[in-house]
Amino acid sequence: MIKSIQFTSRKLGLALGAAALALLQGCASSSGGHPPAPISAGVSDYSYIVGAGDNINIIVWRNPELSMAVPVRPDGKIATPLIDELVAQGKNPIELAREIEKQLGKYVRDPVVTVIVTGFVGPYSEQIRVIGEAAKPQALPYKQKMSLLDVMITVGGLTDFASGNEATILRSSEGGKQYSVRLKDLIKRGDVSANVEMRPGDVLIIPQSFF
Repeated sequence: MIKSIQFTSRKLGLALGAAALALLQGCASSSGGHPPAPISAGVSDYSYIVGAGDNINIIVWRNPELSMAVPVRPDGKIATPLIDELVAQGKNPIELAREIEKQLGKYVRDPVVTVIVTGFVGPYSEQIRVIGEAAKPQALPYKQKMSLLDVMITVGGLTDFASGNEATILRSSEGGKQYSVRLKDLIKRGDVSANVEMRPGDVLIIPQSFF
């Protein structure tokens, strides 16, 4: 009788062990369903695009009364003296300066305009979004050569419940393609080989660990 109980307990232990192994393998296979994120992914010819919430300085040469600092409204437009409304969102500073010159040219002879962005938010389509088990999930303005490590420093690292090596990047610039990243190796173990470049519009998804 005792031998029978011991044999049954052993079979139950083996069954539970096999089930746990199968579950771990399933998790591993699901995390391996996406290719690793390419280390180099930055945009070499990137030009900053003005977005709602940005602050810009408009300097009109020899016309200080027309020069001023203005915010870009939530609708993406600005208003300046002699210009009731002008769409600023979606243009780089040079394009916006030329558009202001065109509008001012109706009232001022040969205006020369310089636009300087002083507060950076950027358009929503180019912001880096961090969701899930980050200490401070948020949207960040994209910066040229921004890396995964830069992003994680800004959001304060991982929570205690994060499954860092199961994280993925959703890349909108490539039609929503997903890449796997190793946040735990990067942050907890200092493995710089896990650091990769970000692209405008990337979404970093950090799942919760169940173990």
